[in-house]
Amino acid sequence: MPPTSIQPPRLTHLLYLHGFRSSPQSAKAQLTRRWFGIRHPEVVLECPQLPPSPHAAAQCMQAIVNNWPQQTMAVMGSSLGGYYASWVAAQCRCPSVLLNPAVDPARDLAAHIGENTVWHDPAEAFYFKPEYMDELRALDSRETPAAAPQLAIIAKGDEVLDWREMSQRYRDAQQIVLEGGDHALSADYERLLPQIGAFLVSLGTVAA
Repeated sequence: MPPTSIQPPRLTHLLYLHGFRSSPQSAKAQLTRRWFGIRHPEVVLECPQLPPSPHAAAQCMQAIVNNWPQQTMAVMGSSLGGYYASWVAAQCRCPSVLLNPAVDPARDLAAHIGENTVWHDPAEAFYFKPEYMDELRALDSRETPAAAPQLAIIAKGDEVLDWREMSQRYRDAQQIVLEGGDHALSADYERLLPQIGAFLVSLGTVAA
């Protein structure tokens, strides 16, 4: 009787984390949901609306992944969601995809303390409190070595974050560095989805 080949583990659960002032209605979140729905409908994909408080956001993320199988889950996030995704990946020791990820949001978002609106629904407002800066610092994973594969998508044309800082922060990750692009990856994300999806489905064993 021929030996049974052992299939490598594949992705079963994916957490997508949106950025500051964004939502599950963002273009990237919707494209990701559609791509997996068509090609890998067996994957459980969660994209929660994250609360403004980083501490509350962390509790929300933990509540979702607490019962997920760490061996077959992954996380991805955009901008502030990329910062959160790195924290989740450090906690769960799972693969991650970072899309123009924030490196030091406590520094960058200090200018946004006060009333803000959601990009996809300007009628929806939230207050970003000064104490959230310390909550952001508490989620900093820069000193935690990555325990699973990482893929960073970085646009040199990002008008919000410094691509050099992102590239240095994720120097040990696989990187796709775009010569142009923008913070939202608006002209590039859809064409990159097959590479991102292959990386995620294989849990980082297939290079992007």
